[in-house]
Amino acid sequence: MATDWTADVKKYATKPDEKAIAGIVKYCGPSLKNRDAALVSFTDKDELKRVREGFLKKKLGLTKPDAELDKAIEVVGGKMKKDHTRNRVTVYYLLAEHFGKLPSLN
Repeated sequence: MATDWTADVKKYATKPDEKAIAGIVKYCGPSLKNRDAALVSFTDKDELKRVREGFLKKKLGLTKPDAELDKAIEVVGGKMKKDHTRNRVTVYYLLAEHFGKLPSLN
């Protein structure tokens, strides 16, 4: 699945950090080649738990309460509501930006 991740992030971020985007792409790895794995379903509770546990807690090292992390995921989902393809890279970028963690992805 060939995608211009930067162009997708630009829909939501005015000056995206391309190094952070590259860091997210590297983190996600080959799974981005699978269309289903490259997208985030905001209606799937298990998927949202994976985002919280795997990306927010493990990758970003956040220790905030689950309710606060879940709220941030909900906010990002709201921003992307009109987009039928909620790309994982963009979701992760917006979450990292929300928590001020973009530099840690470079």
